[in-house]
Amino acid sequence: MVNLGKINNSLRPTRICSIDASTNSLAFAIFNNEHLSAFGKIKFEGRNNYHKVADAARKCVKFFEHYRNDIDAIIIEHTVYLNSPKTAADLALVQGALLGAAAQNGIKLSGSINPIAWQTFIGNGKLTKDEKTQLRNANPGKSDSWYKNFEREYRKQRTIKVTNIEYDINNDDNDVADAIGVGHYAIHNWGKVDK
Repeated sequence: MVNLGKINNSLRPTRICSIDASTNSLAFAIFNNEHLSAFGKIKFEGRNNYHKVADAARKCVKFFEHYRNDIDAIIIEHTVYLNSPKTAADLALVQGALLGAAAQNGIKLSGSINPIAWQTFIGNGKLTKDEKTQLRNANPGKSDSWYKNFEREYRKQRTIKVTNIEYDINNDDNDVADAIGVGHYAIHNWGKVDK
């Protein structure tokens, strides 16, 4: 039987830049085959989102110009609509700025990944009922919003730990860890990346 996963992964670009973007920053990880060769974070400045988008465009043009020869393709995390249409729209503006900056440097977008797909792949999916119960028992008497925030922070720290161990690095930034997680998923599951 033909293993379609191996065929699809053989079509994977050699040098991938995975990105976790927000309205305030771009976290990145650059992989050469399965080797993590660079990672970091670019912060955007401005008094409102439009100024931040302009700053993002300027900084991303320089970033992609610098790494142009180290990137064949970009993988980004899907924009997920949560509770705020404004946040989703603002994030879309930032992602448009960064993708335009990449295109100016001859780098193409290859795809996007659903957050829960890469999180589950690295062993950091949604907390189980038992995990939630354990966390609540260890911290009794808190509000539901406190538990939600605690669970979110717990998962962020777990992503940092997993990516630090997997790539033998010492990173303490959760956005950078997310970018590494996105790339880790992409290099091992190229056939499942939305292209």
